[in-house]
Amino acid sequence: MIPSLILLGLLLGRWWWLPLPVATAGWPALLVATGAMDIGPGLIAASGLALLNTGVGVAVHQGVLHLVRRLRPTTDGPTRGR
Repeated sequence: MIPSLILLGLLLGRWWWLPLPVATAGWPALLVATGAMDIGPGLIAASGLALLNTGVGVAVHQGVLHLVRRLRPTTDGPTRGR
């Protein structure tokens, strides 16, 4: 399910503070709710991996956003009456 977490980071990467805690808490909760894992120390590793994978998506989104802002021509403001 790594692609799901990367996609979450890509889609919500503009607001980096949102997907990171959601993935960190939500992924282990989903694993427990579906019965894929029991509550235990393995959930800490699952939480860390969720944070890492979502962070990759956020980093790609932020990188593209920075690149677009850098390449976009700057304007002095709105031109009126021209």
